[in-house]
Amino acid sequence: MRRILRLITRKCSTDGDTHLNVALDLIAGRKNTACRKCRISALLTRAILAVGAKAFGTTPEVVHEGLKDIIFRRSMSSIVNGLARFGVTKPFTPGAPFQVVWNVTRACNLKCKHCYENAGQKGIDELSTNEALETIDKLADAGVVFLAFSGGEPTVRPDILTLIHRAAERGMYVAVATNGISFSNSDRVRLFKDAGMKFVQISIDGANPETHDEFRGVTGAFEKTVAGIRNCVSEGLFVEVSTTVTHHNIGEIHDVIQLCEDLKVRWLMFYNLVPVGRGLELIDTDLTPDEREYLLEVLWERITNRRDTSLEVLTTAPQFARVAYYANHENVSQDEIISPTHFSNARLPSQMKGLTEFIGGCGAGRFYVSIEPNGDIYPCVFFPHTEAMRVGNIVRDDFESIWISSPLLQRLRIKDLLSDECGSCEKRYICGGCRARAIAYFGDELAPDPGCIHNKKHWDRLSGVCTSELEFLLRVSSIEAQANFMEG
Repeated sequence: MRRILRLITRKCSTDGDTHLNVALDLIAGRKNTACRKCRISALLTRAILAVGAKAFGTTPEVVHEGLKDIIFRRSMSSIVNGLARFGVTKPFTPGAPFQVVWNVTRACNLKCKHCYENAGQKGIDELSTNEALETIDKLADAGVVFLAFSGGEPTVRPDILTLIHRAAERGMYVAVATNGISFSNSDRVRLFKDAGMKFVQISIDGANPETHDEFRGVTGAFEKTVAGIRNCVSEGLFVEVSTTVTHHNIGEIHDVIQLCEDLKVRWLMFYNLVPVGRGLELIDTDLTPDEREYLLEVLWERITNRRDTSLEVLTTAPQFARVAYYANHENVSQDEIISPTHFSNARLPSQMKGLTEFIGGCGAGRFYVSIEPNGDIYPCVFFPHTEAMRVGNIVRDDFESIWISSPLLQRLRIKDLLSDECGSCEKRYICGGCRARAIAYFGDELAPDPGCIHNKKHWDRLSGVCTSELEFLLRVSSIEAQANFMEG
């Protein structure tokens, strides 16, 4: 099957695209004619999609209808390309990054304490408009599905609307990660939407102005950020709020969730603190393994027991998949299982539980990569900007060759290489720990993630003390949070 896939993923000299992409266009009804090889590829692709549809409990007709959407087609193309290039692996690696997070500038209008980019002033080596447009074309040609513009603050880059328009024009799903200040002006929101922005991630680090503004370094930021969220929701954009959880705000978790429900956002993403950039100054506020486990249990309860809300809560902590796995295993009578990822809380038929190892945990270098303002490529935005962690440069190097051949990316994809508890954990394929945190604490991308409950000995060694439950309760100031923890 893999040999067949390699044949149909080759470029067709007649139709100007890969046989696979032409085949998907034929199946979707976007093309009526094609060369003989592409028509044969379409027959093979139909058969492959039929097998996949049956495995996921759906029908070929549903898949064919989905192919009319360009994002779905690009996703299917990336999956098939991944099977051709890398085979069936645990976890799976697509043919190109599903997502690229591009820090397009270091300029920023806030002074966030946890900023991984040390943002503030524009860098002297940031890509020009022409270089940036060429970068977008390279990513589109490689098969990238989602392109997220980040920073710094991407909305302050003068040519950002031009870049968004090009990315949308090339068929990628365009997201912007912002502090929301610029979007407090509703006219700005409409400009970004008209350019092609479909998804916006806006950061809130507390449920009140005092917590948020102190974290963000500018008085009045909270009010403008909330106004930006309201404007984006009003424009019908897919809005996600992101919150970095530390000792400073863990007591406000329930209040942040309620705030997001009131604002009618679609997703709420809780981020790990990764001590890199200015985040190094907050290392003593990082969650202990007990605190992180508490957070994950709160999120799981929210996902499984609240049916009266459309808000989806997610987290970048890959340990969430392990929490979900055991909870799913205990509830054997349910019709579906939930497998949390960075991208969504995937809901699968209960008989498909084995696919959770295919979806995988930490996606650094496997599902996504990041690009710096000067074009340097790293496996993740939270990786330190060292030569050892840099896998190439988007201007000077061939992007597809980096994705296929980079030794660092290859190591990150093989969870059996992980050391200590992470490497021996039976859930390493669905979790594997956060690789950026492993580097931040141990200087080794294969080291354990010290934030996991199974790695408490590493945390205790790093901190020099064993954090007791009493200390934890003192940090969690919310009475409701304390009660929930005690009940658990």
